[in-house]
Amino acid sequence: MAVQKSKKSRSRRGMRRSHDSLAGPTLSEEQATGELHLRHHVSADGFYRGKQVVVEAEEDDDE
Repeated sequence: MAVQKSKKSRSRRGMRRSHDSLAGPTLSEEQATGELHLRHHVSADGFYRGKQVVVEAEEDDDE
């Protein structure tokens, strides 16, 4: 089993951990609506790369 020869200092430990933080999600702005959405995902309005790809069916509530 590997055993360290000497203790790692707080500075060395911090330098090693400097890249461990999580980055926020990468967001893109929709060309047609200006809405922010995750990259390579359809926006909430159904647009992808400036074109509407999802059309929601309208429901009649005349009852």
